Amino acid sequence: MNDSLRAEALLADLPREGRGRLKVFLGAAPGVGKTYAMLQAAHAQLRQGVALRAGVVESHGRSETEALLLGLPQQPPLRLPYRGLELSEMDLDGLLADPPKLALVDELAHSNAPGSRHAKRWQDVQELLAAGIDIYTTVNVQHLESLNDRVRDITGVQVRETVPDWVLQEADEIQLVDLPPRELLERLRDGKVYMPEQARAAIDAFFSPTNLTALRELAMQTAAARVDADLDQRYRQLGQAAPSVLGRLLVGVDGDGEAERLVRHACRVAERRHLPWSVVHVDGRHAMDEDQRGRLQAALRLAERLGGEVVTLHGDSVARTLLDHARERRASLILVGSSTRRLRRRWFGRGLGERLLAAGAGLEVSVLDAAGDQPRAGRRARIAPRWRDYLLAALATACATLISLGLARVLELPNISLVFLAAVLLVAVRSSLGPALACSGLSFLAYNFLFIPPTLTMQIQRQEDVLTLLFFLLMAGLTGNLASRQRRQVQALRQAQSETTALLELSRKLTVAADRQAVLAVAEQQLGGWAEMQLTLLSRSADGQWQHEGGLHAELPDAERAAADWAWQHEQPAGLGTDTLPSSRWWWWPLCGEEGPLLLIGLQRVDGAPLADGRRRLVAALGQPLAQALARAQLAEELEAARLHGQTEELRSALLASVSHDLRTPLTAMRGSIDSLLALGDAIPAADRNELLEGTRDEAERLDRYIQNLLDMTRLGHGGLKLARDWVAPSDIVASALQRLRAVLAPLQVECVLPPEPPLLRVHAALIEQALVNVLENAARFSPPAGRLRVALEYDAQELRFVVADQGPGIPEAERAKIFDMFYTAARGDRGGQGTGLGLAICQGMVGAHGGRVTVGEGLDGRGASLTLHLPLTTQPQAAEED
Repeated sequence: MNDSLRAEALLADLPREGRGRLKVFLGAAPGVGKTYAMLQAAHAQLRQGVALRAGVVESHGRSETEALLLGLPQQPPLRLPYRGLELSEMDLDGLLADPPKLALVDELAHSNAPGSRHAKRWQDVQELLAAGIDIYTTVNVQHLESLNDRVRDITGVQVRETVPDWVLQEADEIQLVDLPPRELLERLRDGKVYMPEQARAAIDAFFSPTNLTALRELAMQTAAARVDADLDQRYRQLGQAAPSVLGRLLVGVDGDGEAERLVRHACRVAERRHLPWSVVHVDGRHAMDEDQRGRLQAALRLAERLGGEVVTLHGDSVARTLLDHARERRASLILVGSSTRRLRRRWFGRGLGERLLAAGAGLEVSVLDAAGDQPRAGRRARIAPRWRDYLLAALATACATLISLGLARVLELPNISLVFLAAVLLVAVRSSLGPALACSGLSFLAYNFLFIPPTLTMQIQRQEDVLTLLFFLLMAGLTGNLASRQRRQVQALRQAQSETTALLELSRKLTVAADRQAVLAVAEQQLGGWAEMQLTLLSRSADGQWQHEGGLHAELPDAERAAADWAWQHEQPAGLGTDTLPSSRWWWWPLCGEEGPLLLIGLQRVDGAPLADGRRRLVAALGQPLAQALARAQLAEELEAARLHGQTEELRSALLASVSHDLRTPLTAMRGSIDSLLALGDAIPAADRNELLEGTRDEAERLDRYIQNLLDMTRLGHGGLKLARDWVAPSDIVASALQRLRAVLAPLQVECVLPPEPPLLRVHAALIEQALVNVLENAARFSPPAGRLRVALEYDAQELRFVVADQGPGIPEAERAKIFDMFYTAARGDRGGQGTGLGLAICQGMVGAHGGRVTVGEGLDGRGASLTLHLPLTTQPQAAEED
């Protein structure tokens, strides 16, 4: 056996983390004792110390049920006003606020009152399970969605409240509560199920012995199917051969009245054979009106609820398209409905089932016949296009007749028929096949009545004229059919092209979106371009507050906020047009990644109507690449944060190493001088004592400059460096910097080149002076003893430059871009390793804060290096006063 299948079976049997377990008490009909059995099981759990609470239990006045309910903790019901009445529903939020270990939720198929969060109670159960609460619930077999039409055929009653089959398929345990029909009828007659008057009516209608026997059989089949699935899973866990899941079931649907019945039958077949299944609709062969499209969309939504895959294909031949898709997906079974045009099939060719059997070698093809007692709404809809199309056919025939009458004196009789043929083509292109055939028939009559002798009669004297009319009618029908088919294909291709174009355009824009804001701008541009729609983009902050990310800045009332919260928490759509809080005005669609929701898309039509299914599918298709782009942007931000964190750690380590060395060096020298002065005192000659004091002062100044550099670097990194600009003479900055470094520059030959009247600078004088001090100290550290060092001022109309050049070892081209990095030193010679690597980084930050820059060049006499501080010049104060 495949090890991967065994691993999947073992993983499926593990309890899902954070999710509760679901136990379903399944019955064949009301009154078999489902609720009673559930309450008995709850009492057993209560005796074992399990914290449980009855969320909702429907006793229907039965004394035995009420007696069992008395001993159980109950959640107070929620009262909802509706049309002057007060309806009682389960308090979902109350259970979630104080969650028990086990909750009792009766009647799984119940429809909630308007105003509830969910339309159905089974959706409440899903939310309780997601919160980690175990659930005991009850349901009758007639409420299963896939059995809805079979129950109607058996009992003649259309059950309105249904549960998707996947809810039971995901249940951890199903317990069949069985009661023979005879005993159930006795309970009915004794008034233990309904009141006596209701019991008699129920026995005459729904609870007949035949109906109860058939429903009991359905319940047993459902439970047996679950047992087979569990047994199959157990075999896989043991690694033994089990019935393999091979192939796929494809069911082809159209917009006729049998679409939903076909989908339900396909679900049952797929469940019995353990096959994955897909519902396929081939678009492009027949034009559909609004009723047909509505039935088709209802069938597709039903397939999604039942767990099937929905696929829409485009093709001219339904049979060929289905077969190609079946071979592509390795399907083993194709299920279709019977042809709805039996008369045409009998005259002109085979139906869809026969064509699939003829061309589908190696495939099993099943045809589900139509229900005999069901009206074929699809047939009536197919032959009833809009009356405007038939009016167009009549007008086109009238116009062709008038034009032919005008041209009768010029054109011969066969050429006049081409005018009517053009009218048929026009109608076929503008409408569908029915109006085109109507136009060809009217043109046939008009052509015969007005132009074939004897005119103004419907008689035809010559045989060749009969053949002419017949060929005209044939050609009109063929060309009309071809034109209408081509029009439908063009419409289908145009719709597919628009969706593909939207996806390609979105993908192209997302490829250049580097961060989250760029992705949000693309989403707003792509989704906000629909004129009939309003868009809003929301996200959740760390503290749970909604943040507006784009689109319309809409206020969220309580109902909208509840729908948005639910969609975000459960990663499912909610709001208008869904089964969750449908009273909302917005439709909410969450974009989710592996770690959870990333963005919430809100859409509403300007007219307040629900979104069309096609628009929802397009949003879902566009949402996938948007979610991937948002996840990619989030990952990039996390990687950048990690990189910055790593760099911060490196800088912290380098700073600690530098501080431990560069603070200890001047402190050691100062401590030695002070210890010598204290120990020897007056025994030290005055000259030596002054030398020790001067050395202590120099080391203290060196330590002060180093600490100042650290403080300036911290202020630059945190944006705390404020510029107090004022007018200052650049020569004063140079003089002050040289004075501060007189001891450092004493061993060197310093040359100062200043122009006679340099322009004034509007800068923070202390910062520019500190930057110049850092450059001078760096040049002095790398200069040889008695080497030359030149400080010069240069300027032009745009900027003023401080140039410091030395005769040191110089800076290689490859390292010139790195010397402004913190803690980087280009060590050369014996004096190259004394710096901390902060001075030039601080210098660049200070000059850059004034809008300037720092450049590196060649030094003096072809040796060393030069650093130039470029500062922009502004309008001088004297010129401003003259202006």
